[in-house]
Amino acid sequence: MPFLFTLLTIGLMVFAVVDIIRRDDSQVRYMPRFVWLLLVVLIPLLGGILWFALGREYPEGGIRLGRPSRRDTTQTRPSAPAAPVVPLDTRTTEQQIADLDREIEEWRLRDEIEKRKKEHGGDSAANSGAQEG
Repeated sequence: MPFLFTLLTIGLMVFAVVDIIRRDDSQVRYMPRFVWLLLVVLIPLLGGILWFALGREYPEGGIRLGRPSRRDTTQTRPSAPAAPVVPLDTRTTEQQIADLDREIEEWRLRDEIEKRKKEHGGDSAANSGAQEG
């Protein structure tokens, strides 16, 4: 019987260590993952039981142990707005570069037009002032 108890304890410890390592940091509660690992390795039976009872966060549709859900115990918070969906760009890299080149050329031409308008606008004002005097 002690042999079976030892095997179950070691199995629980191994399963808990693997579960702790595979968990994301956001799914670990109350202590950092490193502390949970130390607890499970140093005190295998109690550490494993505490990990599965308190340390890990279960998904919403996961295991229910009769505990009240978090929504029942906390005040309702407004949910964060959904992130806007970014449309996927289906153009190839070459098409994107060509579009950027066209855009750069368009801006260059606009700047050139503005410069010419200023030059001609300044020249016509100077010419009209010379004709009056």
